[in-house]
Amino acid sequence: MSRPYFIAHSALIFLFLTISAAASAASLIEKAEKKAVVITSQTLTADNKNNTAVFEGSVVAKTDDIIIYSDKMTVLYNNAESKIKEIQASGNVKVHKKDRAIFSDEAVYLDEDKKIIFRGNPKAVEGENLITGKEIILFMEEDRAVVEGSKVILQNKQGLK
Repeated sequence: MSRPYFIAHSALIFLFLTISAAASAASLIEKAEKKAVVITSQTLTADNKNNTAVFEGSVVAKTDDIIIYSDKMTVLYNNAESKIKEIQASGNVKVHKKDRAIFSDEAVYLDEDKKIIFRGNPKAVEGENLITGKEIILFMEEDRAVVEGSKVILQNKQGLK
């Protein structure tokens, strides 16, 4: 097996076993251990020396019920512990689960803190409801979010009573 193929193959196996990418990301992270995560992109550059894998071009990370889209996704991992430390998604980021989605220019998942930080015109959409802000931080284990500079638009179809 050639070295470049071995590196890419090793990186993919590592990522499939341990990737815990974002979105209602908590679910993706929890499911990565139990179910396959499939990542597709136009290119993959694996750098085992620096413990990074860079997916570029129409990146899609999927599990059963969560899909993450971006133009580029960089995964930083600890090879000794077989653990992802950080995932950086940039360019047209969309995290989608059922009728909920978060859009932004970039998102960073921090495994140690179990949170995702969405920056660059972030907006969260559920049905016709919308939340925007300067930054949206999703604390996955606590099922809560903090929105800096928030604007909330709630569609109340019943009207005021």
